Amino acid sequence: MTNRAVDRVLYPLSDKPLQAYLTNTLQVADVVEWCMEQMTGSFTIRQTSFSISEEFIRRLYHIHRSGKVKDIQLLLDYKATNKTLRLWPFIVQTIDQVFLVDNHSKLILIESDTDPMRVAIITSQNLTRGNRYESAIITTDNEVYHSLLVQFRDLMSSHSVPLKELFQSKLCPSEYT
Repeated sequence: MTNRAVDRVLYPLSDKPLQAYLTNTLQVADVVEWCMEQMTGSFTIRQTSFSISEEFIRRLYHIHRSGKVKDIQLLLDYKATNKTLRLWPFIVQTIDQVFLVDNHSKLILIESDTDPMRVAIITSQNLTRGNRYESAIITTDNEVYHSLLVQFRDLMSSHSVPLKELFQSKLCPSEYT
């Protein structure tokens, strides 16, 4: 048995396709990487969060750069972007598609281009580092995954504004006029 916190809290997805935790020892980025370790292929990661931190973006940056991830999509809350305004350049450089929407959900969907397993993580933790107790449910149930995927796509396409457009028009207007 390994000494990583995630391995002490969670079982392999193939052994336990529905599991939950309530702990202060896991970070959501660790759980995402742990799920990807159990799958093959190149990944698409879809996420919703109220807020995001530089540390989490850095983790995504390294995952993306490793070639394991082909696409990252993120839905963030409008209000939280005021707190993360200084992160906008790093966000648009690291994450392929970022949208702003009225959102408080914390959801991660992980899909591989070759592996039939799909993972849905519904968590209380924002895409930030925290040492508080956080809870999550992790499932590989295809029906749950596809239901959340349809709702994610609807929210992204019908109710959101692309961050790149805001970034270009508000922060870098001279470059794009």
